Amino acid sequence: MSDILRLRADWQQREVILPQDYQFIPSPETQVERMMLDRVGGEQAIATSIVRYAPGSRFPVHEHGRGEEILVLEGDFCDESGEYPAGSYLRNPPGSRHAPYSRKGATIFVKLRQFHPQDRGNMRINTRAANWFPGLVPGLSVLPLHEFDGVNTALVRWAPDTRFNLHTHPGGEEILVLEGVFHDEHGSYPAGSWLRSPRWSRHQPFTGKEGALIYVKTGHVGLAEEYAAMYPAAE
Repeated sequence: MSDILRLRADWQQREVILPQDYQFIPSPETQVERMMLDRVGGEQAIATSIVRYAPGSRFPVHEHGRGEEILVLEGDFCDESGEYPAGSYLRNPPGSRHAPYSRKGATIFVKLRQFHPQDRGNMRINTRAANWFPGLVPGLSVLPLHEFDGVNTALVRWAPDTRFNLHTHPGGEEILVLEGVFHDEHGSYPAGSWLRSPRWSRHQPFTGKEGALIYVKTGHVGLAEEYAAMYPAAE
């Protein structure tokens, strides 16, 4: 993929991908395939994807010049720093290198080349064993994962029949539904749904009888291309 691709790269548009919309395509490595959610670039790109590793698959060692964020959704994701089961949250900072693989197969949510140049934290969080905190309304529990320069990432667990206030996201919002069904006035989103809402978007989310668990990132929509201009041209 040498040509520049701009996929869902109008940051002023609301985007929704449902599980039935997934179309996985091969990656450069055999037995590894990806569903592209948004992307700006060629093979090295500002990218958000869901990536599937077949059992026994691996990538050669490579560098992440502008960082990599991973949430392990299923299976076992591994590299030379450890083995990470489902629920693991990883941040590999700009300039880090690794050779990832999977013994039993894995599905991961991954964001590439979207780090601020000064965001250098190397993080490994087992979200299944971490301490959660009460949310802003009854029925919500929050696990903060990362914050830097106004960009916040967390997991949020919604009890059944929970309703949040109408609110605005000045820096936009991105959601991946991990469990249950998430709703707002625009629609209903089962597990596997990905939503990206532009800056200054508003909504009033809620859950029904299923409840929900979501990954949510705020404050970042449209910033990755601005961050890119802060790096040396070689990166």
